[in-house]
Amino acid sequence: QVQLVESGGGLVQAGGSLRLSCAASGSIFSISRMGWYRQAPGKQRELVANIITSSSITNYADSVKGRFTISRDNAKNMVYLQMNSLKPEDTAVYYCNAFRSIFHQEYWGQGTQVTVSS
Repeated sequence: QVQLVESGGGLVQAGGSLRLSCAASGSIFSISRMGWYRQAPGKQRELVANIITSSSITNYADSVKGRFTISRDNAKNMVYLQMNSLKPEDTAVYYCNAFRSIFHQEYWGQGTQVTVSS
């Protein structure tokens, strides 16, 4: 099992920045990919960014490219999402995600609210 705990959400004005953190624990040795998803009210959950743990290859949604950066610290079992130039449309609950390809299992954190005011 893998446990994920997010932190760092909050209220920020448009143009501001926030950094989300995700602490992973449990069977982290087998995690192949970690990422951030978000879900706005009335919308489906969508991928924001992910990172392959073995290569650090990253992938971003078009809507956040150039503004958001995903990174990881293996020593601390942490994944981060640096969000710059925030827009009101970035308002959502942000979820940390971990994927164990060997078992084809997916894990989610409890979510952290990000609200961007105009």
